[in-house]
Amino acid sequence: MLLTALYCLLWTFQTSAGHFPRACTSSKNLMEKECCPPWEGDGSPCGQLSSRGSCQDIILSKAPLGPQFPFSGVDDRESWPSVFYNRTCQCFGNFMGFNCGNCKFGFWGPTCTERRLLVRKNIFDLSVPEKNKFLAYLTLAKHTTSPDYVIPTGTYDQMNNGSTPLFNDINVYDLFVWMHYYVSRDALLGGSEIWRDIDFAHEAPGFLPWHRLFLLLWEKEIQKLTRDENFTIPYWDWRDAENCDVCTDEYMGGRNPANPNLLSPASFFSSWQVICSQLEEYNSRHALCNGTSEGPILRNPGNHDKARTPRLPSSADVEFCLSLTQYESGSMDKAANFSFRNTLEGFASPLTGIADASQSSMHNALHIYMNGTMSQVPGSANDPIFLLHHAFVDSIFEQWLRRHHPLQEVYPEANAPIGHNRESYMVPFIPLYRNGDFFISSRDLGYDYSYLQDSGPDSFQDYIKPYLEQASQIWPWLIGAAMVGSVLTAVLGGLTSLLCHRKRKQLPEEKQPLLMDKEDHHSLLYQSQL
Repeated sequence: MLLTALYCLLWTFQTSAGHFPRACTSSKNLMEKECCPPWEGDGSPCGQLSSRGSCQDIILSKAPLGPQFPFSGVDDRESWPSVFYNRTCQCFGNFMGFNCGNCKFGFWGPTCTERRLLVRKNIFDLSVPEKNKFLAYLTLAKHTTSPDYVIPTGTYDQMNNGSTPLFNDINVYDLFVWMHYYVSRDALLGGSEIWRDIDFAHEAPGFLPWHRLFLLLWEKEIQKLTRDENFTIPYWDWRDAENCDVCTDEYMGGRNPANPNLLSPASFFSSWQVICSQLEEYNSRHALCNGTSEGPILRNPGNHDKARTPRLPSSADVEFCLSLTQYESGSMDKAANFSFRNTLEGFASPLTGIADASQSSMHNALHIYMNGTMSQVPGSANDPIFLLHHAFVDSIFEQWLRRHHPLQEVYPEANAPIGHNRESYMVPFIPLYRNGDFFISSRDLGYDYSYLQDSGPDSFQDYIKPYLEQASQIWPWLIGAAMVGSVLTAVLGGLTSLLCHRKRKQLPEEKQPLLMDKEDHHSLLYQSQL
């Protein structure tokens, strides 16, 4: 009944988050390279008449990139989104969206002036109605065509430089699956040439900000789709887990008794079809994933390569990650040592912080452990466990931000792999967002995690820890200073006491202070209570 009601709500409003706005995919838009649709509130491009935004030239970062992608001008994602558009809506104040029709994250109301803080909960802390609503929302998103967004089925070159648009409709859930595929797919160099060492959302500094934005947009999409402005993505706290405890029919789907690689027929997700999973076929055809169904979700948790991933992450692993003070280091890719990002992503050991190509730990461990759809990066978002997993990864990122209080300048400005510099626009989002814009506390983006609320983002322990670490390096000097201070204090105290004693003896008896009267006593008591 809940699902039916949600379907009835669907067509009474529009959604807005994601990739290519439908309003910007005509041959005129593509050839003029402009994406400045009108805001329905006043009919003007970007809501300019209402001072929501204006159509402006895109200013791209000129910061140098790392050497990992030694090409230029061969991939549509380079210098995003300049291959497709060089003018988009630039929104003012708290407005956001491809036509400035939405509010920035954390702001609400008709004029986007109301601040709200939503809380993401542990999935096992959801009430039965909350859990069922979450599953129903996922199903609704999977069966609802996005009214505002489409996906390209060919490259800009295959579209004859925009004169022959190639786009398909896609449902709301699969829109985000497609985005995760598109940002991490191999580069098509022409002919039969493929470059695999490229990823605009993984293996480099942008991993955590990109997935933070991805979850925020997905969350906002569900809020708009269902008119449930209080909806938040739940997380799965997998620390010290011995198995996949969300892999039950009550939650994300149990194991099919007839085929351990499939989901139980009683699961919400047993009938789901995946997209963008046949990567080698796309490469062989030099084609993009077009959103066609490619079979059921595959999952066989625990029957993975245990030599590569011997166990799921522990609480100690997480704590070690959080102790690393550098966000990024060295080559700023999967070979980086003592990098918080690289260790949390799972390319460096959570015991030493040293990069280890033979092991998959932390974030990567969960993907490998699921042994199926989740284990192939581009198509991993097909499995809804992806959302629960990345919400928890994001919460660890949030803990690190709160513990170390980094300035935005800590995020690399230059020489990161392609697409990962601080001022680079994140692929494939329109409207545009920079990596560095999401290197901030989640509370500034309007959300928090239930298990982080108890300590608070600026708890005394987290606040004072950097100072304690500095103090520990100079403790011999501090002890010496304290001892000298104690001696000086004792000497000065003795001299003061001696002088006061002599002065007291010289006072006439009638001028000696008497006991306080009643009114003075009450006055002193009142002040001390204040």
